[in-house]
Amino acid sequence: LDTGANVVHPYNDERVIAGQGTATLELLEDVPDLDAIIAPVGGGGLLSGTSITATEIKKEIRVLGGEPKMADDAFRSMQAGEIIPSVNPKTIADGLLTSLGTLTFPIIQQRVEQIVTVSEAGIIEAMKYIWERAKIIIEPSSAVAIGVLWEKKIDLTGLKVGLILSGGNVDLEKLPW
Repeated sequence: LDTGANVVHPYNDERVIAGQGTATLELLEDVPDLDAIIAPVGGGGLLSGTSITATEIKKEIRVLGGEPKMADDAFRSMQAGEIIPSVNPKTIADGLLTSLGTLTFPIIQQRVEQIVTVSEAGIIEAMKYIWERAKIIIEPSSAVAIGVLWEKKIDLTGLKVGLILSGGNVDLEKLPW
């Protein structure tokens, strides 16, 4: 049955990438003097949209991706210069289990400074901290961006850093604490 509907890929689609970039547009409208911005990466739609918007508005801004160490295909892809598919990823950040797409990977290669991996413990600690201290419900996939700062794997000392907190889909029966 032909309904006239269009299939929209969840991340490897120009419309999704553009839509995801609006979060960064709003962030930079509110905080235009950011030096760096960090977003989580799974399939790359959010990070692609983030990087396009950020670098078009502010050429010198540093864009970083945060990725679970146990699902580090984007990190490995950046190192190899080609898409390395995700193989048997195991992470609490279940929204980041997908591999980069043919549209998202070249954008990330061109516009993202680096992908920083975060441990499972770092993801959980960052998520719990934000729940407890900021009273914001974030999912583990969102906590990966905070985990980049939490684990101090990259020196951002003295910089004004923005984070894209991507969602609050949490099964309360499966909380890790």
